[in-house]
Amino acid sequence: MTNIYEEVRIALYGIWHRRWLALAIAWGVCLLGWLVVAMVPNSYESKARIFVQIDDVLSDQIGIGGDRKRDIERVRQTLTSAVNLEKVVRATRLGDKVTSDKEMEAAVLSLGKTIKVVSQQDNLFEISATSGRGGFSDAENAKLAQDTVQKMIDIFREENLAGGRGEMSDTLAFMDQQLADRQKDLEAAEQKRQEFESKNAALMPGTGSLTGKLEGARSELRGVESDLLAAQSALASVNGQLSGTPPTIMVPGVTGGAKGSLAQAQSDLGGMRARGLTDSHPDVIAIKAQIAQLSKAAANEPGHAGTPNPAYTSLMSIKADREASIVALQSRKASLQQEIADFTTQQYSEPAVAAEASRINRDYDVLKEQYDKLLKDREELRLRGQVESERDAVKFEVIDPPTTPRSPSAPDRPMLLVLVLIVGLGAGCGGAFAIAQLRSTYSTTGQLERATGLPVLGSVSLTMSRTARTLYWKHLKWFAGAGSGLLFVLFLLMAVEFMKRGMVA
Repeated sequence: MTNIYEEVRIALYGIWHRRWLALAIAWGVCLLGWLVVAMVPNSYESKARIFVQIDDVLSDQIGIGGDRKRDIERVRQTLTSAVNLEKVVRATRLGDKVTSDKEMEAAVLSLGKTIKVVSQQDNLFEISATSGRGGFSDAENAKLAQDTVQKMIDIFREENLAGGRGEMSDTLAFMDQQLADRQKDLEAAEQKRQEFESKNAALMPGTGSLTGKLEGARSELRGVESDLLAAQSALASVNGQLSGTPPTIMVPGVTGGAKGSLAQAQSDLGGMRARGLTDSHPDVIAIKAQIAQLSKAAANEPGHAGTPNPAYTSLMSIKADREASIVALQSRKASLQQEIADFTTQQYSEPAVAAEASRINRDYDVLKEQYDKLLKDREELRLRGQVESERDAVKFEVIDPPTTPRSPSAPDRPMLLVLVLIVGLGAGCGGAFAIAQLRSTYSTTGQLERATGLPVLGSVSLTMSRTARTLYWKHLKWFAGAGSGLLFVLFLLMAVEFMKRGMVA
């Protein structure tokens, strides 16, 4: 422990003995370091958060599920694409000094390195842009960072809104083209079937009779199918009326109790559904809760609270009649289909002709089925496209607008200025200590005794005259002033830095 203490004393004495050298090195290092820090331009960062909900209309329509990760990556690449970055350069002050394609490529490449798009959640993105151009002031760089983020948001919004409508138009045009092609194929198959039947009329038994019966059966089948659809629609209408009609009604003079209230609540629920209210409507939810409570109370209530509702009984009779009509029409449809199949089988006497006729009819049925499906899909897609034109396919919302930078994001200049001072002081002390180690002088008697191996009897203390002492203190004051000058310069640089930040804010 004594040796360590003595070594520390020796090191401190060597540094203090050469304090002017240490101070000169510290000044040199600090001035050079502060100059380097001052030359580093400030960088200002602006951030914004956007919400993007991706909805692929065509995939939903035809049942093709999309890859969500791929869609998120597509959004990220769209935001930072070279085309968008070039638009940002041209729309901001970054393009003021761009005069050639090569300069534009360099500007786009430089801008791409300062922009980051981070996916915080599935549909939430954070856009950040950093600006630290040497040709602009701090206030201009701060404004440039904010303008860059805002312009990226504007470009993304414009392109996706127009792109969504363009995608819908392209999809409808594609389906219209496919529908037209299927229609041509269907017409060609129909003409081919008619020509075949006309060409082979001589091979058909009872020329003309079976063909007329076949066409008559087909015409009747189309009428039956139309009537069946009308009957099913009428039955659905009756069922809707039944859902809003209570089985019993209240009779004047008879206390309704819970059952009467239950019937009234059920009638109210039917009226709400008739008005088009869905199960998620607050009024429907409330009346359902009321019906559930009244049902429990009515179950425990003795006696009867109402009489049969004549309207309900009449609707039940109509329903039974509609159901009987549907059953009859379905039976007639099956009978006609069987007759058409029998006529088609019995129509030809030659097996080859029958096989050819079967193939032609089969091809026609396949084309008709494809055409009907495409027509249905096209109409549904057109309807959805009209809805999407009112509310965009890509839901785009700015959660946090681009922030206005109040202080530089980099470098941390106050911290760097303090670090330069610490490094300068360390360099000065280190330089003085290194010079002291190179000189063959001894600071203590113990150091001299260890170096020579001889006993040291004593040492002579330094005695200074009054003039020498006065000069010593004068030099000491100069040293303190020169050392304090480092702190003063640091304070001055700090004040300038915070004054510049205040001007930016």
